[in-house]
Amino acid sequence: MNFGNFGSVELQMLWLSIALGLFQILLVTLVGALAGRTSWAIGPRDTASPSFGKLFGRLDRAFINFVETFAFFAAAVLLAQALDKHSLLSERGAQLYFWARVVYVPVYALGISGLRTLVWIASFAGIFMVLWTIYPG
Repeated sequence: MNFGNFGSVELQMLWLSIALGLFQILLVTLVGALAGRTSWAIGPRDTASPSFGKLFGRLDRAFINFVETFAFFAAAVLLAQALDKHSLLSERGAQLYFWARVVYVPVYALGISGLRTLVWIASFAGIFMVLWTIYPG
């Protein structure tokens, strides 16, 4: 893939993070379908969700966690772009966020709790690295 048109590493990582989020939606949908819960999922959902199993639950929670952090990451990257403030720190921060989010999915799916927390902290640190670059002080 040629990312030369993005203008910055941070925007490349934003694009890849969007793609990761879409992949996670598809993964959750696929695992739910394989669990045989398609009729409930496409229906009116008038009753409580049936159990989709541990894997589905973990992938779903990993996606929800992605959504919770993605808005902050996107805002930081877009603010850096708007202010034209880029540095090696912001580039590495954006890369750290993206790759930590990639690692987070299988670590959460496998139920590796301690490592999952460390990977989450790394993704959060990536956001702070981008913010530090644009900090006005």
